[in-house]
Amino acid sequence: MFLPSLRNGLLLFLATAISGAATAQNAFDGYALYNLMNQTTSRLVNAQGQIVKTWNCPTTFSYAVELKPNGNIVRTAVNSGNQINTAAVSGLVQELDPQGQVVWSFTYSSADFVTHHDMALMPNGNVLLLAYVRRTVAELQAMGYTGTSAKYPGRIIEIQPTGSTAQIVWQWDMEDRFIQYADPSKPNYMPIAEHPERMNINVAVSAGGGPGGGIDWFHENGIDYNAELDQIAFCSRHLSEIFIIDHSTTTEEAAGHTGGNSGRGGDFLFRWGKPANYGVTGTQRIPGAVHDVKWVRADAPNAGWLMFVNNIGGGNTTTTIDAINPDRDGYTYPWTPGTVWGPTNYQWRHTCLAFAGGQSAAERMPNGNTFVAISGQYMYEVNPSNQVVWQYNAGPQKAFRYTCDHPGVSALLGEDPCGLATAVEEEVVPTMELYPNPTTGVLNLMGVDVSTMERFVVRDAIGREVKRTRPDWTIDVGDLPDGVYQVVVEHTTGLRDVRRVVVKH
Repeated sequence: MFLPSLRNGLLLFLATAISGAATAQNAFDGYALYNLMNQTTSRLVNAQGQIVKTWNCPTTFSYAVELKPNGNIVRTAVNSGNQINTAAVSGLVQELDPQGQVVWSFTYSSADFVTHHDMALMPNGNVLLLAYVRRTVAELQAMGYTGTSAKYPGRIIEIQPTGSTAQIVWQWDMEDRFIQYADPSKPNYMPIAEHPERMNINVAVSAGGGPGGGIDWFHENGIDYNAELDQIAFCSRHLSEIFIIDHSTTTEEAAGHTGGNSGRGGDFLFRWGKPANYGVTGTQRIPGAVHDVKWVRADAPNAGWLMFVNNIGGGNTTTTIDAINPDRDGYTYPWTPGTVWGPTNYQWRHTCLAFAGGQSAAERMPNGNTFVAISGQYMYEVNPSNQVVWQYNAGPQKAFRYTCDHPGVSALLGEDPCGLATAVEEEVVPTMELYPNPTTGVLNLMGVDVSTMERFVVRDAIGREVKRTRPDWTIDVGDLPDGVYQVVVEHTTGLRDVRRVVVKH
C-alpha cells in the first residue's frame, strides 16, 4: 500500500480495502488541479499527494480552474472594483502560462452585469461563463412579474481569446425564456404547464430569490459543455434544477424559439429536479441546493449521463452525487405534456462521506472510481465498491482530475508523467480485516495475532494520533467526528498494516 506523503502541509492517504488486499492499483493514477477561494496559488497534485506544479497567480481566485492541452491554466478571478457583489462574484477570467504570466485577461463587470461562479473551457479554446444581469423592478413588471423588488436574471456568455483579451461571440439570456400567467395584458401570457421549455417569471424559488425576496434570483452556479451535441448544461441552486440548452444557435436564435440543431432556439431542451417549477405534479428529486452539473466524461462508465452534486439529496445533512441518463432523440429530449420530464428518479448515486451545504464538485474517473471535492473539507476518491482509495486534505469549491497522460500534464511535467506516481511498498498483513466500515462506534479486527501486536492507533486526516489502545481486537471511535481516519496496526515482528476507516454517525 502507499505510505502517507506530506508536502506543504497537505496530507494524502491512499487506502487499503477492508478485505486486506492492497488497493493501490484501484486508485486513479492521475492529477488533481485546484485553487482555494480567495487565494492566489493554483496547485497540481499527483496520486501520492505531492504538489508537482504551482502557479503563483497575480489575482485572487474565485471558483474554477482548468488545464489546457498546452499546459496553461484558465481560471476565474475576483475583479477589483466589482459594482455587483453577491454570491461567488468574479468579474474576471484569465489564462496563465506555466510561469504564472497572464496570456490574456477578460473583464466582464459593470453596474449592470458581472460574471460569477463556474466556467467551462471549450475544445476550441473559448470559455463559457455565467453572469448576473441587473434588472429593475419596473423592467420586470413590464414582463408580467408580480414581485416588488429588482432581480438579477441569469446570462451565459461565450468568450473567444483574441490577443491579450477576449471578445463575446455568443450569448444566452434567461429573461428571453420568461412567460407568465398572471396578466393577459403583459407579454408571453401562456399556461405554465404547457410550456416547460420556458421559465415562469413568477416561479417560487428557495433562499428568498422569488418575488419579494433576494436580488440573487436563480443562482445559477454550474456549467458544462458537450462538444458532441453542441449543448450546454447548467444548474440553478434556487430553482433546484438542472437544464440543457442548445449552443449551436446564433445569439439571435438563442434569444428566440427556433433555430439550431434542435430547431428550438434558446428554449430549454431538458430540465430536471423540480417539476413544480413548470407547473406539473411530481416528486422533487433535487430537494435543495444543486452544484456542478456535468456530462460524465467519454472514457468513464455511464459516459454521456448527467451528474451533479445534490447537496441534500439523502436528507438535510446528507450530500449525494447523483446521475441520470435522459431519453434523447437526436438533439432533443422527448417530453409528454402533463408529465414529469424523465427519468422519474436518479439512476446512479454515491452518498458522500461528508456534508456539503454549498459549492462542491464530483467526477467519474475512467477506472470507474468517483472523485469528490467537499468544499471547505477535503477531496477523496472511492472505488466502485465505495471504499476510500484516496484522500487529500484540501477542500476547494471545485477541482478537476486529469489522466496522467493528459497533454497538459505532459506539457508541464515531461514525456512520462505517468511514471511520477510510483508507490513506496509496505508489507501488509494479508488476512487482516477491519469492520464495520463505515462505523459509528466500535471497530473490530479479524485475522490479527494480538500476541505480537505492538501498536493499535487511529490518526486523523492530517496525521494526528487521536486514538490508541493496548493490544486488542477492538477500539472505540464513536466519539470522533465524522470523517476518514487511518488505522495503524504494528507488530513486534516488523509487520505494519494500515487501513482506512470512515466514521459516519
